Order: sequence, then C-alpha cells, then structure tokens
Amino acid sequence: MIRTLLSPARTRDCEPPGRLRRDLYAAGAAAVLVAVAVAAGRHIEDTRGTLFVDWSPLLASWGPHVGPGTPAAVLVAVAVVAYGPLLAARLPWRALLPVTWGASTAWILSLALIDGWDRGIARRLTTRYEYLQVIDRFQDIPAALRDFTRHILLDSPDNWPAHVAGHPPAATLTFVLLDRIGLRGGGWAGMWCITVGATACVAVLITLRALSDEALARRAAPFLVLAPAAVWMGTSADAYFAAVAAWAVALLALAATRRSPGWAGASGLLFGLTCYLSYGLTLVALIAAAVLVLGRHGVRERPALLVPLLAGLTVVPAAFTLAGFDWWEAYHLLVTRYTQGAGGIRPYGYWVWANLACTVLITGLATAAGLRRTGAVLVRRHTAPPAGVRLAFLVSAALLALLVADLSGMSKAETERIWLPFVVWLLPACAFLTRPRSWLTAQAVLALLLNHLLLTGW
Repeated sequence: MIRTLLSPARTRDCEPPGRLRRDLYAAGAAAVLVAVAVAAGRHIEDTRGTLFVDWSPLLASWGPHVGPGTPAAVLVAVAVVAYGPLLAARLPWRALLPVTWGASTAWILSLALIDGWDRGIARRLTTRYEYLQVIDRFQDIPAALRDFTRHILLDSPDNWPAHVAGHPPAATLTFVLLDRIGLRGGGWAGMWCITVGATACVAVLITLRALSDEALARRAAPFLVLAPAAVWMGTSADAYFAAVAAWAVALLALAATRRSPGWAGASGLLFGLTCYLSYGLTLVALIAAAVLVLGRHGVRERPALLVPLLAGLTVVPAAFTLAGFDWWEAYHLLVTRYTQGAGGIRPYGYWVWANLACTVLITGLATAAGLRRTGAVLVRRHTAPPAGVRLAFLVSAALLALLVADLSGMSKAETERIWLPFVVWLLPACAFLTRPRSWLTAQAVLALLLNHLLLTGW
C-alpha cells in the first residue's frame, strides 16, 4: 500500500523541467500581482484615502515583532516541511485525519500567539466590531431574533456592530450559546474558532478521498496544514464558518458516494446553518453542485438521497423564520448598511483585482502554481488521470465561487478572512505539484513573514 501511494509522487518528481518552469512563471505572476496591489494601494490611500486599510491590499499595519508563538511556529513549519509529505503518504488513513487536524491546530495557534495571548486570541472577538460586544443583548433570544433586522442600518437605534450586522444571527448566537454554557470571554471564543476552524482541513481531505482518490488527498494534506491562511484563521469567526461549510460539503460527498440518507440529511442541516452564519456563503452551493456532479452515479442509483438532503436543508431556515428573523429582509438591509460605511467608499475598480492579490497572500505561491496545473489538467482532461480531473473540477468550482463573490462588489477588502471558506478548497490544487518540500517551505516562509512583519486585524 505504501509503495503504491509513493510511486505517483516519484513519477511526477521526475517530470520534464519545462513544467516546473511554468509553475515558477505562475508563482512569479502571482507575486507581481501582489506587488502591484501593494504599490497601487499605497498610492490610492496616500492621495485619496478611500481604501480604509493601512497596508493594502490587507487590512493590516506595518509592525515587525516577535512573540511567544514564534519558536513554536518555526518548529511546526520545519516539522511539516521535513516530515509532512512522508507521514501523509505512510500513515494509515484513520490516523492521518487526527494528525492533520492536530498539526493544523498547532500551526494556527502558534501563529496567533506570535501576537501574544491577549492581542492574538483573547481580544480578537471582543473589539467594538465583534460578536462578543452584544452578548448581553441576547438575554431573551427569541426577542433579539425578532428585532434583529431593526438594528442593521447605521442610522437605526442601537445599531449592531459591523460583524453582527454583517451576518445572519446564527453567527452571533454561537457565541451567545458558548457564553450560556460557561465558556465566556474572548479566550474561549478564540479557541473555539481555532479548534473548530482547524477541522476544515479534515473535511477537505475526506471530500477529496471520496470524490477523487486517496493518493491525491494525501499529497494535499501538508498544504492544507501549512496554509498562509492560518494567519487569519486564528482568531476569526470566519475560520469557524469555513469549517461548517467544509463539513457540509464533505458529508454531501459521503452521501453521494456511499448512498447514505443519514449523511445526506446531516449535510443539508449544515448547509442550512452555513447560510445563517454568513450571507455570502450561499455561494458554497457552487461547490455543492460540483460534488453532486462528481457523485452523480450514486445519486442516480439512489435519487431518494435528495429527500433527506432537502429536508435537512430546511431545518435551520425554518427555525429562524419561525423565531421571527427574515433572511431576505436582513440581506437587503445589509446591502444598504454596506454602502453606508466603508464599503460604499472603497473603489470597486481597485478591489475587484486587489482582492485576488489578497487571495495569493492567503493561499501562497504554491497554490498559484497548483492552479496553473489545475487548468492544464482540465485542458487535457481526455488524457489526464480521472482522479486528477475530478480534483481539478472541484477546485475550479471553488475558484468560480470566489470569483462570483469578487465580482459582486460585496467583498471589497478584508477578503483575507471573509474568503476563508472558499480558500480551503483552492489549497488541494497543490496536490498536483512536484517537489512538495520546496513549495511547503515557500508557504511557511510567507506565513511567518506576514505574521511577524504585519499587525493583522479586522
């Protein structure tokens, strides 16, 4: 079994140098995009002041520093680069999943602790923009849900903080319920987001194994762990959202491939929750559609799977609707709120492409090269291995969802955290790369530089 898993990697590592050269061209083009976005953003902010970010295209400020998490982050990076590909190939599958989750948690946590426990974790979700600011206003949860839409607009009485107003109430209710069970304060909220968010990589691996093949999933595992996106997964509620969305997709993949009504119902339930955590995550439907296309044989053989899927999908929306929350009304009010604030001033002409530079920074140059290979696989899909084509199709669906979010104009800046639920599905493109340790080193160095040179925030 081990020999079978390792042989594809050896074959690809001996490929013609022209392919590696094209990978480097793709990575170089991505680096140029970032450089242009930084330079153009600095000019726009200095002359017009309309970007509302200090270190465009990221919401961050220049502040070189080290912290208690520095040694741990370096140690995790070295360990994953040195042993990650080998362990991913050799560990039994059931052992690989918890090891991947543990390594991802360690990477996210150590990066967060570079800023120290207080600034890096405990205070992240307690600022004036965040969910923990309104815990006391949810003493009566049904009443708060009925009145939720009345406080979205900036000119409404007691308007919600930006992140509360910008999301359906399931996001805020998560932290309210944590408070109710005794896990109070920013420290517990931050650790919730880190530990749950780190499970997203496990969900992606399960999906890849179900829809593509195990060898490609194993090759993707170290890249899912050592993603630069980890800088923003600790500590951001969007990491938690990413995990919920990823598990919805993973359970759908299991339902389709195993013809399981139980997995289908659970997937529908999580998809419904996903839509009530973030309005923009309705675009995860594009990834779900790709899963159904890839798993269409299982659905055709057992079309009844759609019944528990749709039944599960209605549970969360029905519960919130019966409680008095109108999703569509809230979304339309949010669009107005968005134009009332910085979103109405930030120039679309800059952010529509600078957001893609943000994506380069959170996915790394390895993913840029992996996406080039993804496109190449799709172009030669009639001669490429079927498992590779399926992986490329899934990654392309995630990229399409991200591009739709970009073109919508509702994601101008801060996409380094907002797009985490889509980004986790781009990282598997790195499974196509040869020389994994070299690319993993590039990923780790980028993440460490970002977290040590910049003070990130939201």
